[in-house]
Amino acid sequence: MNKFFSFKHRKPNDDPFLIRIDAVKNKSVAGYFKTRWVEDSASMQDGFETYVPLTEFLGVGGSVKRLWICGFILSLLVITLFGRAVHLQLIQSTRLRLLAENNRIRTKLLSAERGIIYDATGIPLVHNIPTFTAFLLPQDIPVQEPAHTEALQAIGNLIDVSPDLIQKKIDEFKSYRFQTFAIKDNIDYDTALRLILLSKQIPGVSIESELKRHYVLVSEEAASSTPISQHYTAPSLGMVLGYEGKITKEELDLVNDKKYLPIDRIGKTGIEKSYEAVLRGVRAKKEIEVDALGKTKNLIAEEPGIPGKSIQLNIRTDFQTALEDALDAQLINFTHHRASAIVMNPQTGAILALATRPALDTNLFAQGISNDEYQQLLNNPDQPLFNRAWSGSFPSGSVIKPLIASAALTEKTITRSTTFLSVGGLQVGKWFFPDWKAGGHGVTNVIKALAESVNTFFFIVGGGYHQFKGLGPETIVMYLKKFGLANTTGIDLPGEVPGFLPTPEWKEDVKKEQWYIGDTYNLSIGQGDVLVTPLQVALYTATVANGGTLYAPRVVKSIIDPKTKQKTPIKPRVVEHAVVPADVLALVRDGMRSAVTNGSARALNDLPILVAGKTGTAQWSKNKANHAWFTGFAPYENPRIVITVLVEEGGEGSSVSVPIAKRFLAWYAKHADE
Repeated sequence: MNKFFSFKHRKPNDDPFLIRIDAVKNKSVAGYFKTRWVEDSASMQDGFETYVPLTEFLGVGGSVKRLWICGFILSLLVITLFGRAVHLQLIQSTRLRLLAENNRIRTKLLSAERGIIYDATGIPLVHNIPTFTAFLLPQDIPVQEPAHTEALQAIGNLIDVSPDLIQKKIDEFKSYRFQTFAIKDNIDYDTALRLILLSKQIPGVSIESELKRHYVLVSEEAASSTPISQHYTAPSLGMVLGYEGKITKEELDLVNDKKYLPIDRIGKTGIEKSYEAVLRGVRAKKEIEVDALGKTKNLIAEEPGIPGKSIQLNIRTDFQTALEDALDAQLINFTHHRASAIVMNPQTGAILALATRPALDTNLFAQGISNDEYQQLLNNPDQPLFNRAWSGSFPSGSVIKPLIASAALTEKTITRSTTFLSVGGLQVGKWFFPDWKAGGHGVTNVIKALAESVNTFFFIVGGGYHQFKGLGPETIVMYLKKFGLANTTGIDLPGEVPGFLPTPEWKEDVKKEQWYIGDTYNLSIGQGDVLVTPLQVALYTATVANGGTLYAPRVVKSIIDPKTKQKTPIKPRVVEHAVVPADVLALVRDGMRSAVTNGSARALNDLPILVAGKTGTAQWSKNKANHAWFTGFAPYENPRIVITVLVEEGGEGSSVSVPIAKRFLAWYAKHADE
């Protein structure tokens, strides 16, 4: 018999009750439950409220408030999940689809072919040689252990590199995790083919072809196609050309303009560094499809790169070979082999040859130098890593005297007819300042002083003596700076140093000593604390030779477009048009010519061209030999070439450096017009 019962809603702390789900239909009305019982209720009596025992029903119930809380939480979770689904499928669908595609499709960036460097006659001085390199993409390496260690071990076994070194490389480029970088280069062709096959199942590693530089410092005479006129031996060009190599993390951070990636090679020294932006070109791009291991499956699209622009130098390999041969012929009998020589055009500032000894084969660095080889270079007492022609500063000795004469003539401290008596030196108090010739040179004017390098004359001109007032240190330094000393010349090569000119203020501040007349005398003959570079000496010699125009020296002649082959010339850059009056320099040139006809450079007087020059012997150590200098120009009437030679610890300039200049100038006289 069907019964109807009503009962009041219980408080939360009342005993729980259960309702049989299949038998009861509930509806909440004003705080009460009305229940219609549909099963046999014979055990229940009309008119009595009956509570259902706990154990007779399906589960445990609770208070209505708890049911509401549970319902609210469940509803909130459902709404959250629904909202997240809407966000992912509608709002983020495009981005997520792209991310998914990027896991399958990648943009592969390739370095562009680097521009070629030619000499002034069109001979290539560098080639791009194909090679193979092992690259690593950290994002494809498993992160979790032990898979990470196993992957590194597999890669290390594949390319014969320690897993620790691979991990060190990963840590080094950790901020470039999504970029490829090299872990081993210079892999030969046969090995590369084997590694490509073996690497198919190893994540993160790939073997790729790329171009590296080979510097042709000695011509390939064995090649039948090479004309005899192009045969050359010019190892010093290694210093000029420099080298390029894999970019380091420090370099990558330094050039953080996003133009460089860890896969790139970059110019490290020389022309490769100073013209990096010209030589490097625009990289190629490939859209590729990859598998789960990051291996290329298909090429989707390709954007070819643009080769870098080529460079033509002012340097001629025939001039370079002749200059280096002249150096070697003289240095063969020396214990030390430290020297530099520069040949330049005084009318433009163009560097025609630049030789150093010892020479450095920069292919060692371009191909990857071993630690043992590098230590040998570092420990070599002749310092082959040192760019001595423009990065080395040395006491000038007497080659500075043409500038002192120019200053004195310009200031009208002296004239052509001014003479002083040289008796072997000057006595100032208890100090004696000697001439190089015992007994002196007799009555001396500026022409004779330059020809015979008379110290007494320049002591008096520079510092004064008795009633004669000399230039003084401030005026001397002012004129030396006008000729480019104590400043970098602006050559288009990295690593140039400015040299040094001492002043009374400097000596008081640094040495805490007073400036004496002896300091001015030393400054007047290029001794003491004066420091110059061979390049500076060549440059001011060119200024004297051309009548007063100071040029910025240039190694590069023109830039060549890789497509059109059109050359864009690098115009000569004038630093100062009239350093001193032209008539002053005419007298100085006469003195330098007299040095060849009657003075310290007489060995050059039998050459088929007229030469003017100045020798120098620079003291720099009490225990070591002097540095030997020569600087000059030819032809005397219309200067077309300047040559400057420095042999470190060579002794006398007249007996050591002059023969080097003579050997080159004799060659030049025969081949200048070829």
